[in-house]
Amino acid sequence: MRFTIKREEFLKGLNIAVRAVSSKTPISVLANIRMDLTEDGLFIIGSNFDLTIRTYIPYKDESNSDIIRNYKEGSTLLNAKIISEIVRKMESDEITIEIIDSTIATVTDDKSEYKLNCVRAEEYPEIDLDASNGVVFSLPVAQFSSLVDQTAFAASTKEQRPILTALNLEASEGMLTAIATDSARLAKKQIPISSNLNFIANIPAKMVVEVEHLAEGASDIAISISDKKALFTFSNTTVVTRLIAGEFPNTSKVIPHETNYSLEVNASDLIRSIDRANILSIDRENVVDLSMSVDRVEVSAKSSQVGSAVEKISPFRFEGQNLQISFNSEFVVAAVKALGSEDVTFMFVGEMRPFVIKNNKDDSVVQVVTPVRTF
Repeated sequence: MRFTIKREEFLKGLNIAVRAVSSKTPISVLANIRMDLTEDGLFIIGSNFDLTIRTYIPYKDESNSDIIRNYKEGSTLLNAKIISEIVRKMESDEITIEIIDSTIATVTDDKSEYKLNCVRAEEYPEIDLDASNGVVFSLPVAQFSSLVDQTAFAASTKEQRPILTALNLEASEGMLTAIATDSARLAKKQIPISSNLNFIANIPAKMVVEVEHLAEGASDIAISISDKKALFTFSNTTVVTRLIAGEFPNTSKVIPHETNYSLEVNASDLIRSIDRANILSIDRENVVDLSMSVDRVEVSAKSSQVGSAVEKISPFRFEGQNLQISFNSEFVVAAVKALGSEDVTFMFVGEMRPFVIKNNKDDSVVQVVTPVRTF
């Protein structure tokens, strides 16, 4: 195996693939990236089994200029961290890699030469990158990003209940519904989709966020959902992640359908008020109080050690009897930001019942937060 490649394009491909490589993998061979030079171009694969990323570098760019030249097809495994660091620090426009006797890789440019131990490609585990055995559909990347941005943040980051670390995707009756919850909050987003699609999948939320980052700049993303994996393809990259086994909680009863109070406020004003009041939420970490009446809306926090803070919010529109509620400020701020609207509406049932935060101009997304008991 031998090839000379544009350093910038090579580094771009390496940076994509190594995102799937874990430095703490119990399977030593997965500390490597796999490189396959075929008649189609250079394929670079990184994996930790839970997540696999394959990206592709063609021989020529769109203007028909060489990206890869002076090549001989073949495959090898190289330490992901080391080869990425070497290529990043090299200064020439092109880099040449040659594999000698399947055990030594020489990496050279105009100034530097490295000789690295490499591993035969046959040592790398088989990874299923076939998208044809699942339910396949496509979304514009902008639509996929909004789906992720407005939901995935609400998934749990704790592994005690793995199912809560998932973004639940369900396609049914012409609608794709995404739901994430950590049991204290919930985010739900719906987008129209082909009516003949039907599936349910629990995809690790952090993996979906990773896909969103990698797909930035692409126009469309093809998604394949099978029994055990989800596969995402965009530009020259394919990402495969395992699904989380188990049944996602039934959240249909969590979102209240009838409420007794409503509050409409400017999103930016609310976020700034919460942020200032939160300075004094020392005794109750990140917990602030929201007091509402037809005459006044206030965000407050207090600490027996430091003192208290009160923030008046204006303008506002409140309907209902006087109400005071306490909540995790981080949860509410994240929910409000996810809505991406100038004004937001809070819908309350009562003091200790989950409340809804929504954008009146967009019914496709709903945020739900559970109040905090402070007595």
